[in-house]
Amino acid sequence: MSAEPHPTLPPVRLHSDAELARDALVAPLFARAVRLARWAGPETRVDVGGELVADQLPQAASALGLDAADEDAPAHASQAWRVAVDTGLVDVTEPEEDSGDGAEGGEPEYGTAAPGEDLALLTGGAPGDVLDLWLAALDTVLADAAVPDLDDLVDAMDAGGEIDFDRLDWNPQREADFLDGVLANLYLLTVSEGGAGEAPVPLPVLAASVVVPDDMGEPTDAVLEQVSDAMMRLDDQFRQLEPIGLVEFRPVDEALMAEEDDLPGAEAADGPGAADADDDEDVSRYGMVRLTPLGLYGVRARMLEAGVEAPAIGELADKGADTLLDAVSFYPESAAQAEIEQWLDGRDLPGAVAELLAAARGADEGGPLRRLRCQQALAPAGREAEPAVRAVLDDPELGGLARVWLAEHGVADVPAPDGTMVFWLTVDTIAAQLAADGETDELPLLMRSLTEHHTGFFEQAWRVEHPATAYVLEAMGRLHPDKKASKEARKAAFKARSRQP
Repeated sequence: MSAEPHPTLPPVRLHSDAELARDALVAPLFARAVRLARWAGPETRVDVGGELVADQLPQAASALGLDAADEDAPAHASQAWRVAVDTGLVDVTEPEEDSGDGAEGGEPEYGTAAPGEDLALLTGGAPGDVLDLWLAALDTVLADAAVPDLDDLVDAMDAGGEIDFDRLDWNPQREADFLDGVLANLYLLTVSEGGAGEAPVPLPVLAASVVVPDDMGEPTDAVLEQVSDAMMRLDDQFRQLEPIGLVEFRPVDEALMAEEDDLPGAEAADGPGAADADDDEDVSRYGMVRLTPLGLYGVRARMLEAGVEAPAIGELADKGADTLLDAVSFYPESAAQAEIEQWLDGRDLPGAVAELLAAARGADEGGPLRRLRCQQALAPAGREAEPAVRAVLDDPELGGLARVWLAEHGVADVPAPDGTMVFWLTVDTIAAQLAADGETDELPLLMRSLTEHHTGFFEQAWRVEHPATAYVLEAMGRLHPDKKASKEARKAAFKARSRQP
């Protein structure tokens, strides 16, 4: 019995589009781009490429309320303008490239700019329109973050003004892929069961996640040096990504950059829990980063565009029960429960219960796990679900599940199951647990509990007409804590296999 295919990533809990749109509008860089789009007018002049001419940057910085004494103010204004142009918040008409030195009189020719049509979407559009504009802004910022430091670019220019990419050791696609990989790992660390959640991730841990091979034990000095290099690259890149609202970032303590010996050692490559609680050095000094709720949305959107399966809780609310159970079969238990609760919300409960029970049927490999999730879905249902549950008491696949639910809800007149149903339910339960969690430490205890209540269990179990019978008996042969029982399980598994075509 093989495992069903399952989603690449655990499901994420996203804020509502309205909340995310509000977050986007107050992200510092996006807010600046909006302000410059509203500032643009007949006197705005642009060069080829739509960039503001140099003598207009101080005016743009002033429109943004930036301190004129801040030497970085023109750069901040230029970046915000580029975001406004790239997102369509500003429409530019570029000058002719072959216009020479300019019009008569020696005056250079410039292009013009004006507020774009998309600017109106920020006040008159839906939250999704705002988020689409923010995603376009994010693309611009990510592209900028993947570009090398300006000093490195200048050093790599030859006498003719061309960039020597070999000397620079910069490949645009490689850099973009590196940053996408980092963000994907940060996303996974955030949404995984038992992962970082809303807590920040140490920068050395994130750097190690994209540098250290999964099968490497103790990282070599060369690999640790790569981790340190990656960490410093990420320190620069996250500084650029924070203003767009993607991350909250605590940079590397500049005092640590002064000496190479202060960079993180082997413990940095061991994972989120690597730092010893007794260490005097605060791991946060090496940099800490977390995806914001808007950042989770943005990274997921980029992964979906790339074809990665990245589910979100709530997206199955309008699907059928069969789609729901198939999907949540491979969700972590808490995420599965949250998805099921959203699916049930607003539905007629008796009808929804009947639909869930119908979807739980099936002799395919996914059947046991669907029935386990169905049982989980029905657990909080009240007595109004009783008629739908009673309707399947005689169903060979659902009768055991129905009896368990009725007993747990204090129904007195529950008919006792016959032996065939008891053994079928036992096999189905163990098959579901194996599919959900694999061979856990708790599974042998479940096996002992299920088999101790039935004298001669294995003499009858191999005859159970369940597609997973042999598979379950083989697992019991490996895992059952009682040696005699495990030997009997292996014999029963052989008999079950012999019955199969």
